[in-house]
Amino acid sequence: MTPSPAKKPSSRIIDFLIIGLLVFLATQYLFPRFFGEQEAAPQGVVVAMEDASLIAGQDPILTVQNDTTSALTVPVTCPNPPVGIVFLGMSESGTGITIDAGEPLIGCANVPEIAAGKSATISLAPWKYAAFTEQGYYDLAFSADSASGAVRVSTRVSVGTQSAIGKIYATFITTPFLNFLVFVASVLPGHDLGIAIILLTLAVKIILFIPTQHSLEGQKKMQLLQPQIEALRKKHADDAVKMNQEIMKLWKENKINPFQSCLPLLLQFPVLIGLYHVIRDAQDLALSQHLLYGPFQNITWTFDTMFLGLDLTLTYALLFSPLLVVLQFIQMKLTFYIADKKKAKKIDEAMHQPDNPQDMQQKIMLYALPLMIGFFAWQVPAAVSLYWGVSTLFAIGQQLIVNREHLKVKA
Repeated sequence: MTPSPAKKPSSRIIDFLIIGLLVFLATQYLFPRFFGEQEAAPQGVVVAMEDASLIAGQDPILTVQNDTTSALTVPVTCPNPPVGIVFLGMSESGTGITIDAGEPLIGCANVPEIAAGKSATISLAPWKYAAFTEQGYYDLAFSADSASGAVRVSTRVSVGTQSAIGKIYATFITTPFLNFLVFVASVLPGHDLGIAIILLTLAVKIILFIPTQHSLEGQKKMQLLQPQIEALRKKHADDAVKMNQEIMKLWKENKINPFQSCLPLLLQFPVLIGLYHVIRDAQDLALSQHLLYGPFQNITWTFDTMFLGLDLTLTYALLFSPLLVVLQFIQMKLTFYIADKKKAKKIDEAMHQPDNPQDMQQKIMLYALPLMIGFFAWQVPAAVSLYWGVSTLFAIGQQLIVNREHLKVKA
């Protein structure tokens, strides 16, 4: 078979522009859905909840944006919350009942001065189990002093029940993960969070080992069949229906599920997002009582978040982001690797024809996915990056096993 013509530079540029666009869209519209995004605030003092619709046990977080020309001085309120809380009931027009939030679950800090043009985040989590126990609407009144006079701004928040999907997610991911971390840390010297995360990662990978292994085998079979698929596309180029029928027949004969190859990512991302929330909730277990199983309700210790000299609650973007990009790239390279040289040559010839969609898909996975993971690591706590790094190392080892098995078969 004669070598396929090389792609024109313009075609390569278009490919990478598309990849760049996909990365941009993912980072701008996917991650903000989980980690929030800031919107431009109107002029004046604006008070709003990070999430205006809470579920029971969720941390109420208040943001204050000072878009005036004067600094705001917030009165000292500890041990009381820094806002007045009025419960309205199930109707927004209901009669207000002032809430006595009582003592905070953990030590509270007074709100520092908010400079002109700056914003501040105020956590009401220390009072959440006392002040936000009932479903319904709450009015929150924020007061401060400035050079131009007293400032009083209110906002509203609702507390409701968790959705069915949220309950399933909490039942099978976030709650078990948090309790696993607590259990492991309870028997570790110093209650080391880093070691607990590594053990959690290994436990998750072992549980998912068999379905992930089947998925990787499916990916490899798909690559081996690519020359035949390309031949069918050329043969039935003028009849899309016939072409799809023949490709489906080929997949069926080889017992391949084309959607199976997506399984590892589909399984990993919910776990990753769940771990992000677990790390957030684990920073102070007193604020996560609603997620803890009975035996852990009254523990008196906290996690040791220092691991190898790093505070796992902080973000070390310059360390973890490049590292995870490299690890993810290696994993993707191994995913597309075919051990048999003769077969690999045929696949390379078939997959790199001009305008071949398979070539574009491979480039997206090979380059865009590591960049997305790198961007992800840029903004999450080191604990989450640690999980993903260990998980990727495990995946690299698993992929090497799959490639070696195919090498034995072709030998």
